[in-house]
Amino acid sequence: MHDSIGSPAEPALDVFMQGTTFFDMVLTGLPSQPVPGTEIHAEGMGSCPGGIANLAIAASRLGLRTGLASTFGDDVYGDFLWRTLIQEGVDLTHSQRVADWHSPVTVSLAVQRDRAMVTHAHDSPIPVSDLIVEAPSTKVGVVSLGGATETWSGQAKAKGAKLFGDVGWDPSGEWHPDRLAGLTDLYAFMPNSTEAMAYTRTEDPRAALLDLAELVPVVVVTCGGQGAIGIDSITNEEEWVPSLPVNAVDATGAGDVFDAAFILGTLREWPLRNRMAFANLCAALSVQQVGGSLAAPGWGDLADWLGGVRQAAAGGSRSAAVLANSYGFLADELPSHPAISLRRAIATIARLSDA
Repeated sequence: MHDSIGSPAEPALDVFMQGTTFFDMVLTGLPSQPVPGTEIHAEGMGSCPGGIANLAIAASRLGLRTGLASTFGDDVYGDFLWRTLIQEGVDLTHSQRVADWHSPVTVSLAVQRDRAMVTHAHDSPIPVSDLIVEAPSTKVGVVSLGGATETWSGQAKAKGAKLFGDVGWDPSGEWHPDRLAGLTDLYAFMPNSTEAMAYTRTEDPRAALLDLAELVPVVVVTCGGQGAIGIDSITNEEEWVPSLPVNAVDATGAGDVFDAAFILGTLREWPLRNRMAFANLCAALSVQQVGGSLAAPGWGDLADWLGGVRQAAAGGSRSAAVLANSYGFLADELPSHPAISLRRAIATIARLSDA
């Protein structure tokens, strides 16, 4: 059972999002990217919901009441995706299953702390306006700039929701500013450094951050191994928070986990530094597991991590002492009820008897 944020009189959902759900097959431990005419073997493999489901499951695992509008096929992949999202506590009231339309599939190849992806998908036969006739009551709406949000995001904002947004990779390489249409409607914008610099035509992440902060109240730019930089113009905070040193197995979905954690911190009204530090931590924990969505940490993972850091600090580790001090705020945020066991990505989709 999730710890609800807010009272019964407040919105029914903490966060609502719309997008494409993929069946992700993740191959890890590859020595290199494959080249024509060769065969290589992966050391590890996992299957899990992907695409927008990375964000939905990450948010739900942190206790946010999460709603998702998406289209699912009636194939075995769709069965797995739908069932897993329900098990993860995601509300699918605004989602639909479609006959004779196969679920989108992505194969993610994890190589040396990065990944390449191959996707096969067709556009959903159901327009967004049919999935979301009226936006639900929610505290946060998550939108992808340049996507088909149509009218629901405006409806959600009119009802009092804060809109958080990101922007996807531009395969054309043009990075045209028109793709940022709607940016000024957002409360928070969370691109990575490549996207931020490309769209603002700058050559430095902080320069991009400053440009974007003129348009959006809260901007956070993720910079990979260099951590994240952010500005909250509402509270007049500017922060740089370093990343955590980890052995990354699979980076799939790490940005979505970061976003979900930052949203939770925002709803709990944490200072910007704590919001960014928490998001960095959740992303760092996720990349140590296979699969984006099912690698997302829950509060049990966070409690275990904090306990381990404190134990190491008590044993004399200076680096652990720094982390224990930086993340001391988490002690007051951990739920009082016992943590539930989380499902992790496995090498094949579950049998019906495992559901």
